[in-house]
Amino acid sequence: MSSNERLYYLFNQYIGGAATVEEVDELKSLLNLPSYEETVRSHLEELLLQTTPLPEHSEVRWHAIMKQMREPELPAHSEFPDVALASRQSPFVRRWWAIAAALVGVAIGGWLLFRARPAEPAAVHPAPQQDRAPGGNVATLTLANGQRITLDSAHNGQLTQQGNTQITKLKDGRLAYKVVDQDPAISGTNTLSTPRGGQYRLTLPDGSEVWLNAASSITYPTAFAGPERKVSVSGEAYFEIAPDAHHPFMVAVQSARSTETIQVLGTSFNVNAYGDEESLATTLLSGSVRLVSGDNRMLLKPGEQGLLQADGKMRLDPNANVEEVVAWKNGLFHFENADINEVMRQIARWYDVEVVMDGKMPSTEKFDGEISRSSNLTEVLKILQLSNIHFSIEGKKVTVKP
Repeated sequence: MSSNERLYYLFNQYIGGAATVEEVDELKSLLNLPSYEETVRSHLEELLLQTTPLPEHSEVRWHAIMKQMREPELPAHSEFPDVALASRQSPFVRRWWAIAAALVGVAIGGWLLFRARPAEPAAVHPAPQQDRAPGGNVATLTLANGQRITLDSAHNGQLTQQGNTQITKLKDGRLAYKVVDQDPAISGTNTLSTPRGGQYRLTLPDGSEVWLNAASSITYPTAFAGPERKVSVSGEAYFEIAPDAHHPFMVAVQSARSTETIQVLGTSFNVNAYGDEESLATTLLSGSVRLVSGDNRMLLKPGEQGLLQADGKMRLDPNANVEEVVAWKNGLFHFENADINEVMRQIARWYDVEVVMDGKMPSTEKFDGEISRSSNLTEVLKILQLSNIHFSIEGKKVTVKP
């Protein structure tokens, strides 16, 4: 058996959980040889292709992993990926195990990097025995007359007509409004709302596009009339506004602790007004918006984020992480320097679970990376469990332990 064939055999044994202590020691020795770097990488990619297609831009992610990954230890003997991680082996061994962990994370829906680790391996808790499917296109439409339509079970095609506006559920699941007779303008008020574990996309009567995240709602007219286009939002939504300089777009944002008005001409932006977040955050991707709250005013440029705090003060982040902000719209959890509380708030909304923190979480533990929102809950928790944090599931309750 050639040295490369032996390396392949040892990797297969280890990832399958069948390697002996002697085989793990031999694998460590081979990984210490720089000449095997390309061989190891090639074989890891082959292993992933056997289980799932590599994600788009996997080459870019590989380089990100190489650049940013901390250096955990190759565990002595454990079934992958529920392993304990530490930091006492040689740098080359630590680096390759980190890459292996990250790439197998990609195979089940994402990759996640952990910045802080304990000096000793943490005990491995059993994988959760219960699971929850990810959220999906689930929403309720409330018409002007109070009638409620459950959109996820509604048929495709025209649902109803209100005044001179047709309301249609398209084949892609999107809800669309079309004004069929502009004169005279007849308008009622509709509300689209998503539960925890739901999301939905909406085309407004003026052609503006709205993506609604979980546990959110938007109220809007069935036809825009008058000098302004006005809607109101709670929760989180992403907007791509149809330009109309003569009819500025206005978004009234409601959260548990503050209210704000966003004045728009033609632009794309994200607003996060969840009551359990520290601030009401508006992030501008293109165009220009003005934030108004009481006597406070703030004009945003692309790439900036305006934060309305609970005390009513506004704060500007001139270098917002736009990719992280809109990841949910693109089907991803995206974390950069996030603590476990921030991570679990997003998971709770998307999987409709209650999160219970059992014990004090390490304040130095930070998370970077991406996980597909199409992954089941246990798949996401397995990736998170690569850090010194453990989980159990009982019904709709997820318990987090250090």
